[in-house]
Formats: sequence, C-alpha cells, structure tokens
Amino acid sequence: MNADLFAKYDVAAPRYTSYPTVPYWADAGLSQDEWLPKVKYAFADDHHISLYIHLPFCESLCTYCGCNKHITKNHAVEHPYIDALLREWKMYRDALPGKPALRELHLGGGTPTFFQPEGLRYLLESILKDVEIPEHHDFGFEAHPWSATEEHLRVLYDLGFRRISIGVQDFDEDLMKLVNRRQTVESVVRCTEQARAIGYESVNYDLIFGLPKQTLAHIRNNAGFVARLKPDRIAFYSYAHVPWLKRSQCAYSEADLPTGADKRHLYEAGRFWFESSGYAEIGMDHFALPHDSLFKAMRNETLHRNFMGYTPYKTQLQIGLGASAISDAWDAFGQNEKDTAKYQKIVNEGRLPVFRGHLLTKEDQLLRRHILHLMTRFETSWSYDEAQEHVLEAAVARLEPLIADGLVAVKPFHIKVTNPGRNFLRNICMAFDAHYWKKQPEGKLFSQAV
Repeated sequence: MNADLFAKYDVAAPRYTSYPTVPYWADAGLSQDEWLPKVKYAFADDHHISLYIHLPFCESLCTYCGCNKHITKNHAVEHPYIDALLREWKMYRDALPGKPALRELHLGGGTPTFFQPEGLRYLLESILKDVEIPEHHDFGFEAHPWSATEEHLRVLYDLGFRRISIGVQDFDEDLMKLVNRRQTVESVVRCTEQARAIGYESVNYDLIFGLPKQTLAHIRNNAGFVARLKPDRIAFYSYAHVPWLKRSQCAYSEADLPTGADKRHLYEAGRFWFESSGYAEIGMDHFALPHDSLFKAMRNETLHRNFMGYTPYKTQLQIGLGASAISDAWDAFGQNEKDTAKYQKIVNEGRLPVFRGHLLTKEDQLLRRHILHLMTRFETSWSYDEAQEHVLEAAVARLEPLIADGLVAVKPFHIKVTNPGRNFLRNICMAFDAHYWKKQPEGKLFSQAV
C-alpha cells in the first residue's frame, strides 16, 4: 500500500454495518407503539425474516472484545434468559399477521456455546415450530472452540444449522493468554474436524489483525493453519482499540499495539497468503473459497450486509432478540436494552425491550442504499432524478480527493471503487455519510479506517 495514501486516509471512521450509524440515531426513546408498525410494514413485503439471537454470557473476559457480554460462571442464568427470549419472540409473533418464513438465523454473543445443548434445543425448537423454513436458508452460530462440544454441534445440526463460525482470533496460544482467551490450537482443530464430520457445509474462522504484540510471524503462522485446515470462509477483522468504550482494553499498554502502516501491513500480508491458498476477498475484511455461498453471492451481485455481517440473503425485516440485539425494518432501526437484568425485567413485564432506535428519512434511505452497494458491490449508480439530490452532489464533491488519488472512478450517475480503493472502502462510504458531516464527532468515537 502507498504509504502516503495510508497516512492521508487512516482516520477514524464507521464500519457501516448500518446507515445511519448507531451514534447518529435520532430516537433515543423509541416506543413500542412507534416500532411495531414499522415491523409489520416490513414483514408485509414478503413474510421473510432474518432472526438474530444474542446470547451474552461468557465464563471469562477476553480483553480485546468489543461485544456486549455478561461475564459469569453461574450457568443458572441460562434458563431465565431463554424464557425471556421466548417471551420477546412471542410478542413479535403475536404482532405479525401470518407465519414468518425464516430465511436467516444466527446465534451470536457473548458465547452461544456457554449454553447447555439441551437449553439451546429447547430455545430453538420453541422458535422453529412457529416459522416456515424456505428451501434456501442460512442458519449459523458462533462457537468458542474451548466450550463448543460435539453435542453442541450435533444438536444444532439436527435443528438445521449448516454454518459454524469458530472464534479463532489467532493460533498463537501465548498471544491468546495475553488477551485472556482460554483456547488451544488443538481445540480449534477438534471443533473444525467434528463440524465437518457431522456435516456442516460452511466453517468460518474469525481472525483478528492488530492484537497486542501481534507480528507478521503470527499472521504467517495463522495463514499456515488456514492453508492446512481450509475453512470455507475467513472473517479477518481489524482489532478496534476503543478503551474509552471498552475498559477491558486498558489491560495492556498501547505501546504493545501494532498501529498505522505496521498494522495495515499485517492485513496486506494476510490477504496475500489467503489468496495464495485459493480464497477471494469478499467485501471488506472477508474471504471465501469459490464453492462458498458468500463467494457465489458476490459473483451474482446478491451479496448483502446487515447487523450480522455479510450474508447471501436479504430480507426486508431482521428481528434481533436478546439484550443489546438490533432489529432492522429497513426504514427503522430498534435496539434492545443492553443490560441483561434490565432486559429480562422489561420482557417479563410484557413489554418489548427496545429502548432506542432511528426512523429513517427518505434521505437516510437513499444514502443507505448507496453505502450498502459500495460495501457489497464496490460500485453504485443512480438515476437522473436522484442526481439532483443535494446529498448526492455533496457526496460526489467529498470524493474529489479520492478520485484524484485513483481510489474511485466516477462517470455520470455511477461510482466504482478501484482495486487500490478497496483498501479505503470506509473512507469512500464516509463521503456519503451526511449525518457525519453535519455533526463530526468532537471526541473519540470510531476506530481507524485503514
């Protein structure tokens, strides 16, 4: 990567899993009476939904983690939480006029495999009995290799799960101890081999670059394991150092963190080695082998991006169950109460736990569509009428430095990200972020873009 370009564009920027991004949501007190009509309207489109279930519990704290989690070794918390999830689900089912077709289902955390297999079976059987399952669907879950047992894998497979995402982060066990993650290479290999033997069709590895004291040798070692074990997908995430939001990240010195060009070199090297093993880069920070559904979706221009990440399927309605889970009705977002105890209290009182959200204006929806296209297709286009919109004129004007640097190619009513520009995708999307430019953050809010 050109060092001058890197220095120029390595600024704090959103990751654009949504637009507007969460810090710019306008409705701090979104009510149930405001939210449910939006859910019903989105559901009426085709009765297909995506469902995300947040399972927040972890037995120990991985200090790098930026997710919403609840640390405990007390497994008595499982059943009350599952009961609350099912009560929340019933509120949505009672509000929806018809039986949902469940296109996507994802279990995230936290550590979903903190829960006992029979508890997961009870939760999921209770949900699945109320839905139809289309022929083409995608059920996946996040697995901690230390806690994911063969019984977990078999129970979830029996319930229709065919995709597993294993939280590897890094294969170096000393590095994992440094960030307080209890994990071994053996546990990753065992989890991978058991999943394949059972019949899982897609195994994903979550890997992180930029961890404290991580070096090029660590990335090369990870690439060697990838070449040997051949996961179908790789999510190669940048470590987001936000200690002002996540106090656990204060556990190590910032002097231990690879930063700037050194950090970006870790990604560039990883990408080279992954591509040398047959993987193709998908969108931002993701890789897949040619047989995987993400690769096929990219090739067919049906790749989608939502709060669950990149996906081969798009639904107008995504429902998030559980503490901190986010729902998306396309023209509205809603987020649940983050605190686990408060979440359960609200649900047990018979109320939806949505505590904030955003009702998207027509301008928001226009910009959201273009940002989504850039994140999934590396290009976007618009009509003559749309070209008259001030927000698009302003976005194109903000792109001028990136155009001059060869990162974006612009034609009438069309923008295409160049191959060098893919390294600066967050910067390109930020040009379309009208909320950001109306009110730029005064303090630290986002991680670095490059």
